[in-house]
Amino acid sequence: MKKLVLIALTLTICSVNAQTPKKMKLNAGIVTEKIKETKEFYTTVLDFGVTFENDFYLLLHTPDKSAQLSFLLPNHPSQKPIFQSPFNGKGAYLTIEVENVDDIYEKLKSKGVKIEIELRDEPWGDRHFAIVDPNGIGIDLVKYTEPTE
Repeated sequence: MKKLVLIALTLTICSVNAQTPKKMKLNAGIVTEKIKETKEFYTTVLDFGVTFENDFYLLLHTPDKSAQLSFLLPNHPSQKPIFQSPFNGKGAYLTIEVENVDDIYEKLKSKGVKIEIELRDEPWGDRHFAIVDPNGIGIDLVKYTEPTE
């Protein structure tokens, strides 16, 4: 009987694991009327590339193509209601982990990009600074380091 229960339990675990995706890819999206300004900001300030775009949708990728971010015009007739309301400019942020935060900080300052949080070290281990995109989204550019405490 114990052997039968063990076999059933093993089959159940294998079945659950077989249904769980092994790989997931996240693509965050923002609904905004500022598609043009957003494209300009991410491609010139952060060196993102354009993966795809049409008249109502913009899909960007990080310089190393490891992550994507999308933008969608509000109230587009091709989209269902849950994807039509525009972002209100509050309550969202992005964190971009980089290896060379000091270099990027200097590069953006030299381009005249407004720095919202100056480059600094945090006791919990972040060396970072922050900027804001055209939609009001805070972007934290960070290099993770060892905590000082």
